[in-house]
Amino acid sequence: MKTILVDMDGVLANTNQHFIDYEYKRNGNQILWENISGLLEEVAFPNFLEDVNSKGFFRTVPVTENAVKALKYLNEKYNVLIVSSATEFPNSLTEKAEWLGEHFPFISWKQMIFCGRKDFIIGDIMIDDHPKNLNLFPGQRIIFPQPHNANAVVENSMRVSGWDDIMNIL
Repeated sequence: MKTILVDMDGVLANTNQHFIDYEYKRNGNQILWENISGLLEEVAFPNFLEDVNSKGFFRTVPVTENAVKALKYLNEKYNVLIVSSATEFPNSLTEKAEWLGEHFPFISWKQMIFCGRKDFIIGDIMIDDHPKNLNLFPGQRIIFPQPHNANAVVENSMRVSGWDDIMNIL
């Protein structure tokens, strides 16, 4: 059975929308998706570091459209591992585990890998929104659409438009 490595932030969790919502609640500043195209999150969102280091941020991220349905489908066909670079933001470790338990109750704690780097995690397919992770992965690469990767080129990868595409491909 093939192993699929699935990223959390920007793939399962709609973190960009969460940053937009936080910014709006903070000061009424409405950040538009089209205005952050091609910008890394730390550039697109003025309070990025404050947000990712605040308690509750990762626990309250909205789920990406069709992610639950798609992951349930993949989990029945493949060995699915959720791989998240969570150790950079210590508050996120517990919050991400709780978030997965709430929104993806069919994912076991044994399927969660919280790490600092993804280049040593072994799998056949990686679904991620960050080219830096995909570029180091030797298997099949699927790039999930986010503003920060709009102009990115990831060699030997397949760019999808969302979870429906992934279900059709896999």
